[in-house]
Amino acid sequence: MSQRPRKYNVLNILMNFHAFPSDVDGKYCFVECLVPVGAGAPPNHHAGETEAFYVVDGAVGFLVDGREWVARAGEFVPIPDGAVHAFKAVGDGPARILILNAPGHMHDAFFTGIGTPLPDGQTALPAPSQPDIPAVLAKAHETGMTILPLQ
Repeated sequence: MSQRPRKYNVLNILMNFHAFPSDVDGKYCFVECLVPVGAGAPPNHHAGETEAFYVVDGAVGFLVDGREWVARAGEFVPIPDGAVHAFKAVGDGPARILILNAPGHMHDAFFTGIGTPLPDGQTALPAPSQPDIPAVLAKAHETGMTILPLQ
């Protein structure tokens, strides 16, 4: 396994990388996320990277190809390749989700590229901060992700 940081603050989400693609022969990226209410990912799409979410705790609002709904603990949300999708934690407290990206190279580069490394022992949400939107958009473009404006 790689010796790089495993925990990052990405858009105020605590991301814990259980597997980088480099750990698993380039097959996938597997991340556990603690998502504060109101945080998430804006509408985006990307070809060539399959993505799926599993809600462990809490409630998460999803948008996938124009359909909106709230997924709760125990629900699995697959994202079709290239589909426009977004998510946001909703409800009374943070949500915990698992994200699987395959092969995951783009998501690894994007998440760690816009994120701030955190100590390995950190389990609490990072202090909220305003994201650097131009840097996020530049990294998305660089890695092959398209972020759409909020409607």
